[in-house]
Amino acid sequence: MSEEFVHALADLEEDRAIEMAKERLEAGEDPMVVLDNLKEGMSIVGDRYSADEYFIPDLMYAGEIIEQISGLLQEEMPEQEEETVGTVVLGTVKDDIHDIGKDLVYFMFDLNGFDVIDLGVDVPIQEFVDAVEENQPDIVALSGFLTAAFDSMKETVEALEEAGLVEEYEEGEIREGRKVMIGGGQITDDVRNYVHADGFENDAPSGVTRAKEWLGTA
Repeated sequence: MSEEFVHALADLEEDRAIEMAKERLEAGEDPMVVLDNLKEGMSIVGDRYSADEYFIPDLMYAGEIIEQISGLLQEEMPEQEEETVGTVVLGTVKDDIHDIGKDLVYFMFDLNGFDVIDLGVDVPIQEFVDAVEENQPDIVALSGFLTAAFDSMKETVEALEEAGLVEEYEEGEIREGRKVMIGGGQITDDVRNYVHADGFENDAPSGVTRAKEWLGTA
């Protein structure tokens, strides 16, 4: 059923995908396996968007499917932490409306005991600055799928530095205090360095692991 589930997700067959997720969970299947399949299906959606096979409305529809299936998974997955592990300000940067990866990141961080402030997609630089100043998070997580997002990420981090909300970046070093994490399918270490981020991950569980390492709660 895993392969059929992935195909249903990739083809945006909402009712079929949700019903299959329910059946698998009711049969006692490990929710993390279903989550892995969810990520696999949504990765295909992202590839189709890159290939101009899917468009913005399709991504928005995919986000709705993620939200519903994530809700089912969360009911079956016990909270990993009783107390708040840390606070994360999360958002997809200016000029990028991709929310699939961001929504998965939100789900995994929330599941693991983080307080997550989700700013949404196409987030203006000043909105990130204001949210960091207001919420004083441990981590600022910037999501971006398009290569055009790299400049937006860089400009956002520079604005946070100028506002004194994160330390000035030094190549090869990880900041003391508040950290900046970036993520997205096309992110590499060269992009991380260009953006002035402290770390990058290409999937949500790895992002949680890195965040816990930074906060000393791994």
